[in-house]
Amino acid sequence: MIKSVVSKDNTDFFGGYFVSILETKNLKKIYGTGEQAVHALDGVDIQVENGEFVAIVGTSGSGKSTLLHMLGGLDRPTEGKVWVDGKELSTMTNEALTIFRRRKIGFVFQNYNLVPVLNVYENIVLPIQLDGAKPDEAHVEQIIRTLGLESKLQNLPNNLSGGQQQRVAIARALAAKPAIILADEPTGNLDTKTSQDVMGLLKVTGQKFHQTIVMITHNEEIAQLADRIIRIEDGCIVTRG
Repeated sequence: MIKSVVSKDNTDFFGGYFVSILETKNLKKIYGTGEQAVHALDGVDIQVENGEFVAIVGTSGSGKSTLLHMLGGLDRPTEGKVWVDGKELSTMTNEALTIFRRRKIGFVFQNYNLVPVLNVYENIVLPIQLDGAKPDEAHVEQIIRTLGLESKLQNLPNNLSGGQQQRVAIARALAAKPAIILADEPTGNLDTKTSQDVMGLLKVTGQKFHQTIVMITHNEEIAQLADRIIRIEDGCIVTRG
């Protein structure tokens, strides 16, 4: 049995390794070679603890989107490592990584990424069904009620407002009980009031369902709703919150 030691900053430490739901070590992503090389990420080290809501803030070109793609296993780093729920992503084959993403990582994208020919309920449970599993109906119903989607379950996405579509995307991300939810500019296509509503729901559902959330945004006001803000500039972390 490994003994847990609490470090000076109150972070759990097991056998010389920090225990985090998400962690990166010396993460680098380089596009091109030689003088033309672009260092999109340049030695990024972050840790996110279970249940945290973390905002990663940066301007366009700062590396925040590249970082999110690395954290979600949507792209592979040039150097460094990413651990999600104790698994190191670079050790997995593409097939194993696809399965891992479906089971362990929930995504909320700026453009919603709903399947247009499926109704709201079908969109919510789709990742679970693709995994060959059966949805936890009680859990899904609780999510639907929390997000106020009860009357929209038979609607197709094109019959919903932008805010409603993003609520469906949040429900889909929560339904599989992932280890972590990654939100990519989740309010980028929404007006100010709808953005505030969606962010409030994202925070409330994260707390209610004990979800860890990492969100990237350029919006400082939106970022303030998170528990902690990490700032990235030129591919490097400048503040950790």
